[in-house]
Amino acid sequence: MCSLSEKGASFPGRPDWADSLSRVLSPGHGFQADVLLFEGDAGIFVVKDFRGQGGWLRRWAGRWLCAREVRAYRRLEGVSAVPRLLERLDDFAFALEYRPGTWLSRALKGKVSKSFVKELERNVAAMHAKGVVHLDLRHRSNVLAGEDGRPVIIDFASALCLRPGSWFCRGIARFDRRAVEKWRARIDPD
Repeated sequence: MCSLSEKGASFPGRPDWADSLSRVLSPGHGFQADVLLFEGDAGIFVVKDFRGQGGWLRRWAGRWLCAREVRAYRRLEGVSAVPRLLERLDDFAFALEYRPGTWLSRALKGKVSKSFVKELERNVAAMHAKGVVHLDLRHRSNVLAGEDGRPVIIDFASALCLRPGSWFCRGIARFDRRAVEKWRARIDPD
C-alpha cells in the first residue's frame, strides 16, 4: 500500500480515518502524545495526538506542545530526512507522512551505508540552517535507518525554532552535532 504522500491525495478529515487505526506506535503518557499508525483507503500516515491525555495536559500543555512541534515540521519542509507534515488536524493532533525504519543502535554498525552518517550530518545542518534545533537526536528512537537506507529524523517535541543563523541557534545546535558524532562512533562502518 502506498502512502498518502505518494498518492498525491488530499488529507482526509478526522472522521474519515477513525476506523482505520492499524496500530499504536507509542502510547502517550505524561507530556507525550499517542503516536498512531493508520492504514486505509487514504493510504498510510502517522498521527500524533494529545487528545487522549488527561484534562490539564490536554487543555493546556497538549495544545502548546502540538503547536510547537507543528511549527518545527513546517519549517523543515524540504529537508529530506524529515517526514512531511500532512495536516494539523485540530489543536491537539497532526498527521505526518509515514517513514518506516529501524531505530539506530550499535547493532546497525556495518549494516548502514558508508554515506549514512554523512547524510545525517547534512540533514542536521539543513535543519539548523532553517533555525530548528532538535535537542534529542541522541535518543535511539528519534533517528531511524529508513527502509531505503537513508536517515529519517522524527519526534520534534523537544525542538526549538530559533532565528536561523543567530548566535543562540549556532550555540544550541552543538547538542545535535554531538549526537551525530555519537552515531558516527556507534554505527559508522569505518
